[in-house]
Amino acid sequence: MQQNPHLDRHARLARKALGLALALGVVVGVSAPAVAAPSGAKGDRQNGAQGDARALAARPAGIGPRTWSHVPGSAQQIILVQGDGWGSSHNTVSLWQFSGGGWQRVAQWSGHNGERGWSSDHYAGDMHTPTGVYTLHDAGGRLPNPGTRLSYQYSRGIYALGGHSANGASRAHLFDYVVAIDYNRVPGSAPTDQRRPMGYYRGGGIWFHVTDGNWTAGCVSNPENDMRLTERWLDPAAHPVIVMGPSSLDAR
Repeated sequence: MQQNPHLDRHARLARKALGLALALGVVVGVSAPAVAAPSGAKGDRQNGAQGDARALAARPAGIGPRTWSHVPGSAQQIILVQGDGWGSSHNTVSLWQFSGGGWQRVAQWSGHNGERGWSSDHYAGDMHTPTGVYTLHDAGGRLPNPGTRLSYQYSRGIYALGGHSANGASRAHLFDYVVAIDYNRVPGSAPTDQRRPMGYYRGGGIWFHVTDGNWTAGCVSNPENDMRLTERWLDPAAHPVIVMGPSSLDAR
């Protein structure tokens, strides 16, 4: 086959550029192993002193480089939910705050998630909790605002539940406090908003709420005192996110 001199010239220039990049220590298209902030991290990690400190700081324990690459660089508060396994409805919840040049764990407790565990491809009614990294903007509940700085929808009617859960516990207090997880919803709207940008078949209404000591239909549930603590702690100026999934996935 006849050689194209123009293509040959471009190939030589590309090889020369790659050689120069390697000589300068630049890795092209490859994530460097075992670094605090992987190449996939958002660019705003590098903006300003806060971004520089975030880039150099160690990740919160339990979050691996692949998961970390999906955490926005502006996030200074993280709720980390580490499931016991893909098929487990039990998890460990921890709150992390970026402060003093590093990530500090603020609190930790045991929680629950979907009856059938976790799914990276969540659909309505599948009884799984969706895995991933999601922003947090809106809260609400059957009880008055406990002091959160998030927007708060208070309603004794909308958040009221009757009956009992599978374990016999009353469901009345489940939605005393809720934080909407921004999975298939419109951020900035009330937790009860029914709009589903990805379609209704992909589910929605995934909340961080009070537990009855049992599995959920897809939400993450927590002791009431810890929910109250979480709502008081969350600060929209810190761009909070929730990282959730089985611990083996979070750690990747």
